[in-house]
Amino acid sequence: MRTDSKRRRRALAAASALLGGVLVLTACSGDDTKAGGDGGTNSQADVDAAAAKDASKAQITVTPKDGDTKASINSSAAVTVSNGTLTQVEMKSADGPVPGKISADGKSWKPDAKLKRGTKYTLSATAKDADGREAHENATFTTVSPDDSFIGSFTPEDGSKVGVGMPVSIRFDKPIKDRKAVQSAITVNTTSGQEVVGHWFDSQRLDFRPEDYWKANSTVTMKMSLDGVEGAPGVYGVQERTVTFTVGRNQVSTVDAKTKQMTIKRDGQVIKTIPISAGSPENPTYNGQMVISEKFKETRMNGATVGFTGKDGKGEYDIKDVPHAMRLSTSGTFIHGNYWGADSVFGNANTSHGCVGLNDTQGANDPNTPAAWFYDNSLIGDVVTVVNSPDKEIKPDNGLNGWNLDWSAWKAGSAV
Repeated sequence: MRTDSKRRRRALAAASALLGGVLVLTACSGDDTKAGGDGGTNSQADVDAAAAKDASKAQITVTPKDGDTKASINSSAAVTVSNGTLTQVEMKSADGPVPGKISADGKSWKPDAKLKRGTKYTLSATAKDADGREAHENATFTTVSPDDSFIGSFTPEDGSKVGVGMPVSIRFDKPIKDRKAVQSAITVNTTSGQEVVGHWFDSQRLDFRPEDYWKANSTVTMKMSLDGVEGAPGVYGVQERTVTFTVGRNQVSTVDAKTKQMTIKRDGQVIKTIPISAGSPENPTYNGQMVISEKFKETRMNGATVGFTGKDGKGEYDIKDVPHAMRLSTSGTFIHGNYWGADSVFGNANTSHGCVGLNDTQGANDPNTPAAWFYDNSLIGDVVTVVNSPDKEIKPDNGLNGWNLDWSAWKAGSAV
């Protein structure tokens, strides 16, 4: 029994020594704050302090922030640096590298063009301080998606020359709930000093015009500052645009459906009278002020596209080469050349399906016809007013024809 007790005491002592060694090893490997002094090693705090002391002083700022999921396509992707200069900036998407430029002073970078909606981008930037030490910054972000943003298609185009009746017309790709916020972010000014007011025809169309036609030879500027504007809950604008166009001479033409004559006035003076053929008694032409919105030297006109169909379901007419055609309404009213009618109808009979026809030749190559002359002497934005037709007045939103609203009614449609 004594022998067994001695053996047990020896076994316990050995186990205790082994366990003690494990505990010592565990403690040494896991407690960095206890190290130092006797062992001659540096604490983690000492290591961090030494690294910070040797770090670059350049401070890089990247916008948008890393992880942003609704970044702007206009003002995002900017890189700036303080206490240093940028040496390299790389940005890319799944489509490849995004071109950009570092400023001449090396203090900033931006892409060459606006970004795409709903796209993930990665950006990395490198800068050096005065001692040549490098600093680095990286960010990954996603631009606002098409579902969460809206844009506006507009007319007229930047740099264009238009007639005095041309409104600024904007069509948004999504319904706008906060019309006041959106309209307030759009300004339209003219060098003539005329007051310009916006009018909402519906939740997606906003037009701007003065009380009377634009002054001849004036310049109009539209500025869209819609980036970040919440047009509907969770739906934000993405546009930052400035559009400038010039107004030409004042040309307004009056079509008298009763006398079957069109009188063209330029800057208040009659310059020409042209015989016409307007809509037949069965299909009269709209009355009212209509603005030329498109011009086509030749175009196809198919009655089926505007509701004129026969018993066979086909269009009552289908003319594939209508010459010198200019659109006056969205619903299909044109003023155009007519080569298929007898010369005798112009000035004597109204025979069309609602358009205003002028004598012309097939092929649109004879510059001496009345239709060719009027086409060549007209601008998009010129006004054609129809009077004495048995039809009703055209609706203001059927084309660019808001001039058919008086000024008080126009201003009543403003959200600001």
